[in-house]
Amino acid sequence: MFSIFSLIFGLLSVVIGILATIFWIWMLIDCLKNEPSVGNDKIIWALVIVFLSYLGAILYYLVRRPERIKQTGQ
Repeated sequence: MFSIFSLIFGLLSVVIGILATIFWIWMLIDCLKNEPSVGNDKIIWALVIVFLSYLGAILYYLVRRPERIKQTGQ
């Protein structure tokens, strides 16, 4: 009984890890591809995403991405 729960927890952990990594890569590519090159915003956000990892990707998604879409339509 204990091994079934540990197997389910292990598989769930792997799936969540894979999805989080895909989200991180998506946000990094989105930043590098769509962020305007004016000023240092692109470099700063890329560094935030790289150094803060998943937290940086979530911050970019929640804070900067909606603002950029509103400004540039991208």
